[in-house]
Amino acid sequence: MATSININPDICNGRPIISNTLISVQTIMEFLDAGDSIKEVLEE
Repeated sequence: MATSININPDICNGRPIISNTLISVQTIMEFLDAGDSIKEVLEE
């Protein structure tokens, strides 16, 4: 699965987000750091 990361100053205060979502890369990294698996993150 190819996923792009976009940065737009008008979305999420310019934080990097996963393309076609409003989910920040930081949020995904925090879930993974907390011990969630990639599968769990994708299901959420």
